[in-house]
Amino acid sequence: MRSRKLGGKPKWSSDPNVEMDKHLLLKLGMEGQQKGQQKGQQKGPGPLWKQSPQRSPSNPKTTRQVLAARDFPAVVAHALIMFHKTLKDRKDPGLENWKRFERTVLNACKMDENGRPGPLRHIKDTLLRAYLVNGIRGLTNELDFHLYAEDITSKYSAPNLEEQKNVADLRRPAEWYPQARAVQRTIHLHVGPTNSGKTYHALKRLEACGSGFYAGPLRLLAQEVYNRFHTSGTPCSLITGDDVKIPEGVASRIVSNTVEMVSLGDQYEVGVIDEIQMIADNHRGWAWTRAVLGARVTELHLCGETRVIPLIRELAALTGDKLEVHRYERLNPLKVMNRSLKGDLTKLQKGDCLVSFSRVGIHALKAEIEKSTGKRAAIVYGSLPAEIRTQQASLFNDPNNDYDYLVASDAIGMGLNLSCKRIIFETVIKRMPGGLQRLTVPEIKQIAGRAGRYRSAAQQDQDPSGEENVGWVTSLEDIDLPFIQEAMDTEPPPIKTACVGPPDTVFQKISAYFPDNVPLEYLIKRLKVVSQVHPLFHLYDTRSHLENAEITDAVDGLRMADQLTFMAAPMHTRTIAGRDTAVAFARCVAEHTDGRLLDIPVLNLEILEEPVSGSKEYLNELESLHKAVILYLWLSFRCGGVFTDRTLASHVKELVEERMVRALTEFSANKKLRKDASLRRQIALQKQLKQEQELMADTDVESYGSEDESAAAADITAEEDLATEKDPSTDENRPADEEQLEQELAKARG
Repeated sequence: MRSRKLGGKPKWSSDPNVEMDKHLLLKLGMEGQQKGQQKGQQKGPGPLWKQSPQRSPSNPKTTRQVLAARDFPAVVAHALIMFHKTLKDRKDPGLENWKRFERTVLNACKMDENGRPGPLRHIKDTLLRAYLVNGIRGLTNELDFHLYAEDITSKYSAPNLEEQKNVADLRRPAEWYPQARAVQRTIHLHVGPTNSGKTYHALKRLEACGSGFYAGPLRLLAQEVYNRFHTSGTPCSLITGDDVKIPEGVASRIVSNTVEMVSLGDQYEVGVIDEIQMIADNHRGWAWTRAVLGARVTELHLCGETRVIPLIRELAALTGDKLEVHRYERLNPLKVMNRSLKGDLTKLQKGDCLVSFSRVGIHALKAEIEKSTGKRAAIVYGSLPAEIRTQQASLFNDPNNDYDYLVASDAIGMGLNLSCKRIIFETVIKRMPGGLQRLTVPEIKQIAGRAGRYRSAAQQDQDPSGEENVGWVTSLEDIDLPFIQEAMDTEPPPIKTACVGPPDTVFQKISAYFPDNVPLEYLIKRLKVVSQVHPLFHLYDTRSHLENAEITDAVDGLRMADQLTFMAAPMHTRTIAGRDTAVAFARCVAEHTDGRLLDIPVLNLEILEEPVSGSKEYLNELESLHKAVILYLWLSFRCGGVFTDRTLASHVKELVEERMVRALTEFSANKKLRKDASLRRQIALQKQLKQEQELMADTDVESYGSEDESAAAADITAEEDLATEKDPSTDENRPADEEQLEQELAKARG
């Protein structure tokens, strides 16, 4: 069998991503010119990279979209030439079947995107996604995988194909939970807009029951519910992936969980599952599906958006459960203002929340607001620890201090109760792994719904139907307001399918058909190919599991059970520090070495000895260390014999959080940087949309750059990291001033 470690990068003589893109742009542009002349048309526009600066190799993701839309088979053909040379250089045994492999790949890439699903369509989709996200290197790695997969599939999968399909048959997920099917359940579906009291009523029922659980999408929400019951004297436990709190000396009758941690083995009287619309999320929706289908409860209360009603009706019919729908109206009006702030931060009012989508933008807004108004601004974004977000929200909610404003990312969309009067969008564009895109209608409504919420977490036991306060929504700049107004008047389409993922037992069973050294990455992708799902469900997005599998496949000695544990772990593989940390932890398990916190050299514990600084580098280091400690704590509950320093890790976590609070108060960012970045996002998106319209007129090949990406980056992505943002004084390509940027924006729109 051909031996291979997946996830490695070929050793190129030079970086191919820019050089190949430039070469392909030139080639495909000239080919387009020749085709136009052959048809008797006017001379074509010439090489694409000469047509628009936005399409130049200096903008790699946009360049890839251009190339993929223009002639993706040609892109793959060039990658195959380079890949074939690499195979010859390393004398790879896969060369024996090269002609057949090359023919299969090229035929797959010529398929129309509307063609029927199948192996060839799967090959094209995975190659296209790999190229759009990671360029030529990503495409070549994917080709390497497919060559390996073809070899191992022909030897070990083809002879047992029907048996493997039976193992990977996911069409009856309700039958995975016979204990839940033995309970006569009643599902209470609480639906309505934000701030309608739906979760309040479900939690009141939970508080009155003899035993029950709460399941939310965020540790922050689980912590808030735990604090609520703890404050009221109701015995409650907290169970999240990296934290467990059990009350001492008294039996706990309520458990507050993150949704992945819901126990399916325990019997409860009442269960509450929050944000049920996330059952459709391509990345984490499987956890909601598991909890809904598998919870052993007499009453199951689901809280979420109205658009989930048809799906829950279908699921209740599938499981034989009784369904009662409770509809709620918003308790206070939510209105869109007819004008923006026109960029004037002096127009801010006490209780305003500004929403931005880059950490640089958030910190710059904070500094600019404090300079303009003389008042403090709290900040909240996703990569901040839950404890810091709660602390910052508390500062904002407290009327007896000078924290009059909040600057936040879409992390405020759920998990925080805020006393904010107005939601003000600094922008409605955010960077996703596939490029820039506008917020969706549900995202805008979820964020906008925070306006007018005048109850903090400590006030949740108060009836929400009290004093009416109008919540207002607007934008910082005029350009975003029409889009917000349209979104607020639009009803999002109903949710049609629930996400489902194979249980660990399926991975274990499918692995039995292959040699022990078969990479987990192959098993994940093989399962996706042979699995079948019911029309009410869709298979989960495997990208995060594949990224984690690349780490574990590079570490020798891990058992399948250990690999599955790391596959589900909260690893941050998109940064060098995150990958190094994950590899170090995996080696501790594989080599059965001491996993004491102080003995793991990749952890930058020395940062705790440095003076607290407001620099972005210092804050980045703290956030990186915090993520590493969270991963350590998560693993300590699953590999307790290796990661034994849970108490010390918890103490380090508290030290990091304390320093982060101090660093946030000292952080400053450049005002011009924030405004330039906002205008650049507008320019880039307008050019991107205009470009896509032009390309779609010429080709039937669809760009998959942003397909299913919205849940993958619910907050700020790696591209927006503080360390990667350029200061305007050092950016040679930056237009001279804001007026020029605005002129570019007008030109792009026109």
